[in-house]
Amino acid sequence: MALGWWHRCCCRCAGSSRAAWLAGSGRALGSSANGAGRQRRAVGPAAPAWKAERPDFLGRSSALSILKIRSIFWRFHHTTLRLYSCGTAVSDEKYKDPFKLGSKDLNNLYEDIKKELWVSTTELKEMCEYYFDGKGKAFRPMIVVLMARACNFHHNNSGEVQASQRSIAVITEMIHTATLLHDDVIDDANSRRGKQTVNHIWGERKAVLAGDFILSAASLALARIGSATIVSVITCVIEDLVHGEFLQMGSKENENERFAHYLEKTFKKTASLIANSCKAVSILGCPDPEVHEIAYQYGRNLGIAFQLIDDVLDFTSCSDQLGKPTSADLKLGIATGPVLFACQQFPEINAMIMRRFSLPGDIERARDYVLQSHGVQQTTYLAQRYCHKAMTEISKLRPSPERDALIQLAEIVIARDK
Repeated sequence: MALGWWHRCCCRCAGSSRAAWLAGSGRALGSSANGAGRQRRAVGPAAPAWKAERPDFLGRSSALSILKIRSIFWRFHHTTLRLYSCGTAVSDEKYKDPFKLGSKDLNNLYEDIKKELWVSTTELKEMCEYYFDGKGKAFRPMIVVLMARACNFHHNNSGEVQASQRSIAVITEMIHTATLLHDDVIDDANSRRGKQTVNHIWGERKAVLAGDFILSAASLALARIGSATIVSVITCVIEDLVHGEFLQMGSKENENERFAHYLEKTFKKTASLIANSCKAVSILGCPDPEVHEIAYQYGRNLGIAFQLIDDVLDFTSCSDQLGKPTSADLKLGIATGPVLFACQQFPEINAMIMRRFSLPGDIERARDYVLQSHGVQQTTYLAQRYCHKAMTEISKLRPSPERDALIQLAEIVIARDK
C-alpha cells in the first residue's frame, strides 16, 4: 500500500484525503503535550471540548471529539496552511533554505563537540565520538542557530550568533546524542543511522557509561556559559527525558487517556529539548519574555510534529530510508499515533495495546490494521496542525531570512520521508 502521498502539498490530496479523514468513529480522545515552561507543569481539569479560538491546540489536558478534530483539520488543511505553502514567506520574500542559512554557524560543529569530549582512554573516546561522524543531519543545532539569529535580529537588528548561543547548539546535539546511546540500550537496538549501535559493538554497560560521559561533558559546557537561568532551562530537558522514558514504559487502561499519555511522552522525549534550547538562545539574545515564549512554543510545536511524522514513517518507510528497522515501536510494545487512531476503526487493537503486542502475531496484525485504517493520515494531519502552530508563533518575530527559514523548516518536517 502506497502511503507516502499525503506528505506532499495539501492541494494535491483534496478529494481522497477528505474522504479518508471523515471516515471512522466519533470516540473521544484525551490529549496533552505539556505546555510552555516549567511554571505551567500542573495540568488542570479536562475541558469538555476544544474551541477553535483556543491558541494552544492540544497544549493542555482536554477531551476531544474525533469528529470535531476532523472538521477542524479539514478546514485547516485546505485553507490556513496555504498561507505557508505557496512559496512565499510572511515577509513577501522567498523562503530561505534553512540548511544553507544554518550551515554557516555549524561549521566545525562536530570537531567542537569532540573537543568537549576530550578523554585519554582510547576506547571511551571511540565510543563517545562514534555518532559525531558528521553524517548526522544536525537538525536540532540548526534550529538553535536559526532561532538565535531570528531573535537577535528581532531585538536589535543583529543577525550574528553570539558565542554563548552557539554553545547551546553544541550542547543540544550532545544531549540528543547521549539519549540515543541510552535509548539504544533500553530498546536493545542493533542499528542506528545505517550502522551498528554502540551497545551492539561495545556492550550495554559501556554504552550507558559513554552516554553518561557525553551528558557530563555537556553539563560542563553549559556551566561555562555562566548563566543560572540558562542552566535551569536546559536542565529541565534532562528531567523531561527521564520522565518521558518512564511514560513510554507505562500504558493507560482507559482508552480516552491514551492519547494524552502519548502526546505528553512525545513532548518530554522529543520536543522538550528543541523547545528549551530555542528558549535558551532567545534569553541570551533578547530580554523580552514574549520572545522567549515565542521561541519556546515554536520549538515545542515543531518538536511534537517531528516525532508524529517519525511515528508515521515507522509504518510507511523502509529500513534503508530510516537507517533503523521499521515497526520498531510495535516490537517494543509501544502504541504511537497511527495505532491509537486505528483503534477507532479496529477496537480489537486495544487488547493488543494492553498486552504490549506480546502474543505471537500481534505485531503483524496491528501493523495490518494501521495500514488498513486512516491512522497514518490522521497522525499526519495532527502533525500538520502542530507545524501550523509553530509557523504562527515564529511569524510574530520581525521578518528576517532566518525567521522565514524557520517557517520553511516546518514544511520540511511534514514532507520528510526519512
